[in-house]
Order: sequence, then structure tokens, then C-alpha cells
Amino acid sequence: MNEYTDIMKNLFLPVLLVAGSFFASCTSAVFTPTPSANPWDDNYLSVAKMEDYRQWGTYNVHDPSCRKLGDYYYMYSTDAIFGENRKEAREKGVPLGFIQMRRSKDLVHWEFLGWAFPEIPEEAVQWVQSHANGQGATNIWAPYIIPYKDKYRLYYCVSAFGRKTSYIGLAESTSPEGPWTQKGCIVKTDDSTAMNAIDPSVIADESTGKWWMHYGSFFGGLYCVELNPETGLVLNEGDWGHLVARRANYRKDNLEAPEIIYHPELKQYYLFTSYDPLMTTYNVRVSRSDAAEGPFTDYFGKAVKDTTNNFPILTAPYRFENHTGWAGTAHCAVFSDNEGNYFMAHQGRLSPQNQLMVLHIRQLFFTPEGWPVASPERYAGTASRQFSKEDLVGEWEIIRVQEPAYERQLEAGQILWGEGELKEKEWNLSTRMTLAKDGTCKGQMTDNEWNIVQMNGKWSFLTEKHLLMVDLNSEKIENLVIFAGHDWENETETILFTGLDSRGRSVWGKRIK
Repeated sequence: MNEYTDIMKNLFLPVLLVAGSFFASCTSAVFTPTPSANPWDDNYLSVAKMEDYRQWGTYNVHDPSCRKLGDYYYMYSTDAIFGENRKEAREKGVPLGFIQMRRSKDLVHWEFLGWAFPEIPEEAVQWVQSHANGQGATNIWAPYIIPYKDKYRLYYCVSAFGRKTSYIGLAESTSPEGPWTQKGCIVKTDDSTAMNAIDPSVIADESTGKWWMHYGSFFGGLYCVELNPETGLVLNEGDWGHLVARRANYRKDNLEAPEIIYHPELKQYYLFTSYDPLMTTYNVRVSRSDAAEGPFTDYFGKAVKDTTNNFPILTAPYRFENHTGWAGTAHCAVFSDNEGNYFMAHQGRLSPQNQLMVLHIRQLFFTPEGWPVASPERYAGTASRQFSKEDLVGEWEIIRVQEPAYERQLEAGQILWGEGELKEKEWNLSTRMTLAKDGTCKGQMTDNEWNIVQMNGKWSFLTEKHLLMVDLNSEKIENLVIFAGHDWENETETILFTGLDSRGRSVWGKRIK
């Protein structure tokens, strides 16, 4: 990691200053958490009917793709709806279609625009149903938006659940809001192929100008195929691409949802992926490469196309105090505000039933070693500010984000019916830690075996870089990024931190007193 440390000596501040003009203001008074109402309720049962669709700004979000296009952030997502009733929608004249569209100017208040397509493209339906005994192709999954010259390209996939019978297609428009013209198929797969044509993510290589599409799922792993920049379609007809990432037991250990971005200051391509079942222990991992098409390596330098599980782990099911908690926190979109600030969007399923799908947007930071880390709390437009060591003195809730320890029985990479609630050692629960004025700290923390242990230690704060260092029971956790944020569980503005421990697991914190 030395090369990244050297890079960050010169690039640290512009990389760290995400989600606004960081440290834009400074006050002499010691900071204390202050009351601030949440922008919306997490439970949306009151607006879950088909005719309520215009109120689904942050609701019914699943598999999002997001990008700032002009004055707005545009978001496109799988047409997954809680309590969907197509008969009722038709009777009430609701324009229920496929690929949900939203837009926002501030990443907090979202306007539901409706659906991109009036129907599933016929070519996709024919391919899937003719290769899946007449089944599948009932909605559109995992769209991806990318601009090209004066057009906007919207990639999407149609599939049959639990099979490799899938189709990735492309539509274009001169406006992010459509109307969309179908341009054709990118990749299509069936039971005879090693890969599964779902979850597209597209990027142009900054050095070569080549376009690459990452795609795939637990069926054989993730693949990358070269596209023709001029058409947006595959460069070589019939090409499925090369293997990028996989897990050892793909029938049980789910891997899907690649999301590829480029960081211009770090000159690295980051591949975000999702592990495990989408309704429960869904979690986000990340790897990186010098090239858009890979190969990608993880926190420990291991190749992600090997069969070992990879780290860092950025998000996973979690529960702070005063809330029922969130499951399914993965299948992410990663994007910038075009000013060097990065964000992550993903679904969160409201526990304990894990059926309501709520949009989560988190600020994304990069550590001095060049690894992305996500905010422990959802973004709510909190103004950035500078903090002193004195501001950090107080009581904190902390979470160590870990992979689930409970072994489930899965089908097609997903949970079996009736197992939709989280079990013991699947929850990342918060504990308490106190930072004292004299530089000591004490409290409780979850260890590597999911045990709650008493800990004592010391802490320090690098004021200019806004990094917290803690030494707990001789375990050093360094370079925790300190920033201002919103505490959704307590409806306050407070101080947050995020970072990685030596095992490549996220460590989250928020000051509560």
C-alpha cells in the first residue's frame, strides 16, 4: 500500500473532501448534537397503494443507477414495488410500466417521474420465454444510465428468476427523461452459458477510450465485455467477455451487481459488488484495478476472480439504537456530483419484515490508502464543517460491520421462503464508546467472533486531516474519517466517522452525547 500512501500525501485533502465544500465553516464553540427532523418517514405503508406512486420519491427503490445530468441527479431502478397490484393499477389508470425514474437537485428530496418504458421490449421477452419454458420476463431489472455525446444510454436486463436465461438490452434518448428508443441486445445467455446476462455497469477507460460493460451474477461470476463506443453495443458480436470476479460456491454464495467507477485523482478503477441474499444479509464489497477491464484485487492484494471471499466490506445489515434496523443494504450505485465528491445509493429493507424498500444515499470517502468507505448514516444535506479534538469528546455509538456468521440454505443465491428475517450473528449492532478529554477511551465493541467485549484504550485526532485514531485493547484502528452528518435514529445533526479496521471491515460511529 505504500504507493497509495505516497499518492495521498499530495492528494489527501481533495480526495477526502467529499459531499460538499468540506470544512466550509469553523466555529469556536464546542459542538454538541442538535435536533433536526428527518426528511421523510422510513415506513411508507400509508402511501403504498398503486395510485400513490407520485409520492414514491424515496420509496420502492431497488437496484438503483444514479448520475448527475445537468441540474438534476437522475435515478433509474428495478420496477420492484411493495404490494404491487397490476390489476388495480390498470383499473385506476396508473401508468405502471418498467424501470422507475426519479430526479433530485439535492440528493434528499426526490421527484418520482414514472416509468421509462411502456412495456418490456418484445425481443427480450421472446428470448427469455423461449429459453425458459415460457416463464420469466415479467419485469425489467437493474438499469444503468450513461451519457454519450448528445445522447443518453439506458442499459437494462430481462431474466427468468433462478436461471441463466437473461437478456441485456440498450435504449437511447436525447433526454434523461425519455422517450427511449430501443437499440438492440448487448449480451444474452441461457442454461448453456457459464455467465448470466444481468446487472450491467458501463465505463469508458480514461487512457484508451475503450468502453467496457461489467455484468453477471452468482451463475459463474462476474464478466466484462468490450463495447463499441459509437453504438453502445458489443464490439464483437457473440462475445461474452472475460471473467472478472467469482466466489467458491456460486450456487450458495451469492455474488452480483457490479458497479464500476474511475477515480481521476487516484487513477484507479473501483469495482463494487454485492454478496449474499438481497432481502437479508446483502452487503457491498469493493476491489480496484489500474484498468477498467481489470484484473481487480482486494484489500489484501488477492485477485477477486479467485474463489476466496474479498474485502473491504462497506455496508451490511445494521441497527443503531432507537430503530428497527436495515437489511438488504447493497446493489449500489456509485456516482459523483461532478465536483470531486462521491456518493453511494442502494436499497435498504426496513426490518424486521425486510419488505419495504427505501432509498439510502451515503457519502463516500477515500482513506489515505485509497480505499472507499461509506457513511454510517444516510445523507440528509447536512452542511459540512470543521471539528476540533474537543468536539469529539463525548459518548458514541459504534458499529463494526462484519460478514454474516450464520449459515443459511439458499436457492439461486437467495433465501428460501419463510427465512426473510435476520438471525443472530447477521445483525451488525451498535455498542457504546466514550472518548475522554485526556485521550483515553472505554466502552464495548464487537470482536472478530461477534462477541461483545469490554475495551479500554486511547485516542487521538489529526485535526488538519480530520482523522481519528483509536487503540483499543491493543488493536489499532487508524484513519477513521470524521465529518458532519445527520443522525436518523435520533433526529439530530451530529459528528460521524467511517473507516476500515486491519481486517478490511468497516467501522462506523456517531456521537450521541
